Amino acid sequence: MLVAILQDIQAEYNYLPKETLTHISQGLDVPLTQVYSVATFFKAFSLKPRGRHIINVCLGTACHVRGAGRVLEEIGRQLDIKPGETTKNFKYTMETVNCVGACALGPIVVIDGKYSGQLKTDKVKTLLESYD
Repeated sequence: MLVAILQDIQAEYNYLPKETLTHISQGLDVPLTQVYSVATFFKAFSLKPRGRHIINVCLGTACHVRGAGRVLEEIGRQLDIKPGETTKNFKYTMETVNCVGACALGPIVVIDGKYSGQLKTDKVKTLLESYD
């Protein structure tokens, strides 16, 4: 039940606000430490505000050998952020993942659940502009 509630809050706010976690703790009569334990256990949950668009860059072996590191650097350069950071306007959050399971299409970037395969650095700007 707690995980489902946290998922709903994450979907609404794109992160888990501290005040909301306190409210959940009181409403469910669950220790706040337990709520935080669940919230920090799952990578899908974030305690920091995240961007409207979540960018996941695959750094699995197949993507890595096909240039995922360069794609990651180019996205970071275009948006002026590093992995785990959010743009100042809260439009994008960039994260890395170990594998998205589409190795034949690497390097892969997933934005809001939409896969972009065989991505090269010269296509990054166009990809990001499609989310304007």
